[in-house]
Amino acid sequence: METSAEYLHRLAIAPFLGEFCSELTEYRFLQHHLAKTQSQLRITLLFCSVFYLAFALTDIAVLGQGHAAFVLFVGRLSVAVAAAAGTWLTYRHPQSIAVTWLAATLVEVAGMSVFMLVVVYRPGELHWHAMSMAIMLIVVYIYIPNRLVYSLAVALPSTAAFIVLALKVGHLNQPDIFTMTMLLLLANTFGAVAAHRYHHLWREEFRAQTILKSVSVHDQLTGCFNRRYLHESLLAGEIARARRSSLCMAVILCDLDHFKLVNDTYGHCGGDAVLRTFSQLLKKMTREHLDTVVRYGGEEFLIILPETDLCGGVLLAERLRVAFAAAASHEGDRVIAATASFGVAAVDFARNKNTITLNTLITSADELLYDAKKNGRNRVTSLQLF
Repeated sequence: METSAEYLHRLAIAPFLGEFCSELTEYRFLQHHLAKTQSQLRITLLFCSVFYLAFALTDIAVLGQGHAAFVLFVGRLSVAVAAAAGTWLTYRHPQSIAVTWLAATLVEVAGMSVFMLVVVYRPGELHWHAMSMAIMLIVVYIYIPNRLVYSLAVALPSTAAFIVLALKVGHLNQPDIFTMTMLLLLANTFGAVAAHRYHHLWREEFRAQTILKSVSVHDQLTGCFNRRYLHESLLAGEIARARRSSLCMAVILCDLDHFKLVNDTYGHCGGDAVLRTFSQLLKKMTREHLDTVVRYGGEEFLIILPETDLCGGVLLAERLRVAFAAAASHEGDRVIAATASFGVAAVDFARNKNTITLNTLITSADELLYDAKKNGRNRVTSLQLF
């Protein structure tokens, strides 16, 4: 099972990239925000395309209605086409993070490439071009949603290419070149810092929500799920999946024997130690990411076993019974021995698709647990529901 250190590492944010250190957490974060990200991307691409095409009027004003203005118009139109293609891709692949990043990056590259063409055909306006380049850098870093590393990969080479073009085709003196270079470096620096802060804050919010959600559905003492998680997230989903796929399902209801006597003898700290020992054993001996362990009551625990028949449920319950009876809990230098009783109920949805619910299974397991208690404790009783 995942330790506290592993959990915190999974939610850690890399200082440079502003992304989660864990690829799985980053993927979940991106999936969570994907619809919003794609919507923002589409709006930004539409907005940028309109203005990119509108600036064709400045090409005509400077160059006249000749070949050069036509070449620049075709270039600007290609950027709009790339934006339209990117928008279409996000509609065509609404669940793809990679396609979203691809669309954003391709449009950024197309826009910067055509802008270099504008610089070549209109070399006498480098002061205005430098201002436009600074604005475009801010758009790349902040307004077009993309990974920070991809934004840097587009912005920095584009800035270098612009400076090289300015040196080759422009007629700027040294102070002007230096000022322009500093302006673009400033735009890159502030753009990257703002983008990093934006990425980091967005993930900080997601991390806080994840922690709060985890706290709300986990029992603080044992780390098991609580009944809120059982009723809000599990009951309907697990039974529907088992019924839909005609699978078996088993539930085990466990109860610590003579737990009041443990509390009376060793105090509540001793009782807590026994609960922690038992819960750790349950989590260790069940299947991670498939089985679910719930603290059902004070000293009662519920185990939900998807894709498990009665024989498998009884086998697990018997292994848990033997392991817990052999285990020892420690409270200071005192050793506490305890046992538990188990009720196991199972259903095969290949035979019974409509009448059995998870609540029915739990109720049956509760009755079986009561029988185990009545018949001497430290035992397993079971029943196949048809």
